[in-house]
Amino acid sequence: MTSTSTAAAVAGATGDPAGAQQLTAVAGLCKASADPLRLQVLRVLRNDSFGVSELCYLFDIRQPALSHHLKVLANAGLVATRREGNSIFYRRSELGQRPSLETLQHSLFETVDRMPLPKAVELRLTALFRKREENSRNFFRDNAGKFREQQDLIASYSQYAQTVAQVLRDAPLQSRETALEVGPGDGAFLLELAPHFRRVIALDNANVMLEQARQRAAGAGLDNIEFIHGDTTHPALAALRADCVVINMVLHHTPRPEAILRDVAAALAPGGVVLVTDLCRHYQGWARENCGDLWLGFDPDDLARWAADAGLDDIASLYLAQRNGFQIQVRLFGHPDS
Repeated sequence: MTSTSTAAAVAGATGDPAGAQQLTAVAGLCKASADPLRLQVLRVLRNDSFGVSELCYLFDIRQPALSHHLKVLANAGLVATRREGNSIFYRRSELGQRPSLETLQHSLFETVDRMPLPKAVELRLTALFRKREENSRNFFRDNAGKFREQQDLIASYSQYAQTVAQVLRDAPLQSRETALEVGPGDGAFLLELAPHFRRVIALDNANVMLEQARQRAAGAGLDNIEFIHGDTTHPALAALRADCVVINMVLHHTPRPEAILRDVAAALAPGGVVLVTDLCRHYQGWARENCGDLWLGFDPDDLARWAADAGLDDIASLYLAQRNGFQIQVRLFGHPDS
């Protein structure tokens, strides 16, 4: 019996069509969650999105079987999808999409999040993240000499740099003591940051790119920049209280963009800001191979949700259309004062 016929049967028995639909929706959600594997999928999707092949690897399951489980979760409104080129990625649905079920959905997610994953899944998850990061790092290692040329295929630095710099100058900062740039690339924006902050930290997990940034800063006579080879889990960030964090066109190269926002939010001083520039969602799959992109941009709501989960307020947003059809989003997020 389909959900439609079930609702019709309940409506006939109760004489309440609206109530019947509500009961059917609740029953669907409960049925979808009444499976250990589906609960583990929801747990894995807590803070990340994964493609079908990645989920098959994580749970050591064949694709037809997993696709059935994902369809059940999607029909119950527990997961949402997004297309990345020819691949479909799954993530947990946001609360509030169906207000009448929000309390039940929240309780389910809260319970699932307290569940430990099987050790084998944890190990595969770690290996998957390492593989994503390795792919990105290897791309920049192998293409450092033509970094700017490849970036210009999508969005030329000159087309957004001045707008980003102006947003930074206008940002409501309480202090301009310390700034952190995550993934400075060849160091172009460091030349904008350094004159406005007493201390600047450049953090990059690609040593070859960090060396390019170091040479560029030296050529400009800047002596207030500290260069650190690593990612946002580097121990140096544990004691950092940055007044400003800049992440320019970096997140779509990172294996876990939402984790980057959590890490930098933890290193932000009260009243500090996080300035994110990145691509809006697009469907140009060639960018993966030609530009080393792991993600084909992001929905603005995704960035807002990840920032909110990291404890950041959404302060301002700008959107810049490019002649090649791409769109850039410039987002300013703030740390509460207290």
